[in-house]
Amino acid sequence: MKTAIVYDRVNKWGGAERVLLALHEVFPDAPLYTSVYDAKKAPWARVFPKVKSSFLQKLPILKDHHELLGWLTPLAYESFSFDEYDLVISVTKPETLHICLCLTPTRYLWSGYRDYLENPPTKLSWIPFYKYVSRPFLAYTKIWDKVAAQRPDTYIAISKVVQKRIRKYYGRDSRVIFPPVDVERFKIQDSRFKKRVYYLVVSRLVPYKKVDLALKAFNELGLPLVIVGTGSEKGKLKRMAGKNIRFAGFVNEEELIGYYKNAKALVMPQEEDFGIVAVEAQAAGVPVIAYKMGGAQDTVIDGKTGLFFAKQTKSDLISCVESFQKMRFEKSVLIKNAERFSKERFKSEFLDIVKRNG
Repeated sequence: MKTAIVYDRVNKWGGAERVLLALHEVFPDAPLYTSVYDAKKAPWARVFPKVKSSFLQKLPILKDHHELLGWLTPLAYESFSFDEYDLVISVTKPETLHICLCLTPTRYLWSGYRDYLENPPTKLSWIPFYKYVSRPFLAYTKIWDKVAAQRPDTYIAISKVVQKRIRKYYGRDSRVIFPPVDVERFKIQDSRFKKRVYYLVVSRLVPYKKVDLALKAFNELGLPLVIVGTGSEKGKLKRMAGKNIRFAGFVNEEELIGYYKNAKALVMPQEEDFGIVAVEAQAAGVPVIAYKMGGAQDTVIDGKTGLFFAKQTKSDLISCVESFQKMRFEKSVLIKNAERFSKERFKSEFLDIVKRNG
């Protein structure tokens, strides 16, 4: 079955990109189609036999300013022809069998629409009356997104919350297949809880990740917190942080395993579509303190592999951390829960969908 994989932009690394690499293992001959491609920022994409970018690639500014891509994305996708393919995993023309693995309905158009208007990306915040200027472009993109959402033959959601969004915003049913996590890679055989000395945040430093909430809570608690990641809010967050908080910046996967090894808990103050880092942490024997919304409800077992806080407030997070410190967690239970999200399970379930619809 001749297959093509389509993704919005290939210029970063994160949970979604891990999903793409797993799909590459399932379909090793499939090329990757995208709006823009930055080989330096996305060396992981070199494993694909071909990365095909759109005409937007000719506008260099767009490789680093993805916030400008939104209203141009429809034009980019419509410029591709997939007539030669039997299967396309993305948004494309209906003549081809199309399976959409949906990470989430376009955030800034749907679930994050109000936040996007009130808190524009840093690189766009200089535009006068941004909220009013951007509305016609967003309205156009929203219409196209809704139309394009009717094209796939089958939808796969990465979590139960994404499944609900697909039904709410696109009016489509879907099957949940959790993203793949390289569980074996993150298992730490020599790790013991008595060695664990700090709490850990692993996240891009952007507004919707709510890292500022963790900072406020740990400033008051005075407990050691390490923050792994970088992003547009780095400067602001550093200015907020007390002496008990350390910024590790960008780290590679091997270094990340080392940070998990000495962590008491992974702190997730944000609502995630899925949240691969929560599974990685549990695979490493690290419990998770998470906001009780989104994908965390699929990956964390309250009281057994972590602890939830119900309100996205400083006081609620502080109370949760204080309760966490009185609890003990079994490493074997954490690892067993993480194993539910293995890469092998993902491949098997995805191929089952292809066979049923092929």
